[in-house]
Amino acid sequence: MYKHFFKRVFDFLISLVALIVISPILLVVTIWLHLANKGAGAFFFQERPGLHGKIFKIIKYKTMTDERDAEGNLQPDEVRLTKVGKLVRSTSIDELPQLINVLKGDMALIGPRPLRVDYLPLYSLEQARRHDVRPGISGWAQCNGRNSISWGKKFELDVWYVDHLSLTLDLKIIFLTIKKVLVREGISEEGHATMEAFNGHN
Repeated sequence: MYKHFFKRVFDFLISLVALIVISPILLVVTIWLHLANKGAGAFFFQERPGLHGKIFKIIKYKTMTDERDAEGNLQPDEVRLTKVGKLVRSTSIDELPQLINVLKGDMALIGPRPLRVDYLPLYSLEQARRHDVRPGISGWAQCNGRNSISWGKKFELDVWYVDHLSLTLDLKIIFLTIKKVLVREGISEEGHATMEAFNGHN
């Protein structure tokens, strides 16, 4: 009953209240990032696969500029990541606009993280089961290493969540997520500004 009805009601109500409460903070962060990103804007929109692989546009704060090299190619992430963006990312504030995705029904508060569309054909049948539930702002994998663990381990944890989804587990993940944010663990893979791309063999 929770998985098929109450989880969606819970997500909607919590997201609505949260957006109202933190709206002043979101306004300040939006202006701050708009200035720091040198005209690249404060928000990042990208297509991601959701429930059953249905594509939606995720909303996040943009933490990098659009600076390019002499050939017109984007500079590496670590070059484009601004000081403001690094702070916003390390505190997970960049994830807060996804509360809008939760309100719309694209996402849940808790679930496997929505990844890139081009990863879809790379999943094994078992790994693809991560799309049997709505993707989440945080999830079981995020509480057990986030970007510091391998893709294989991350997918294993995602599928475990699908098989064990419950109110008790969701509440546990919420509290663990708060703890992770406070101590800023697992923000990125060692040596990289962001997680390395999945190639089907990680």
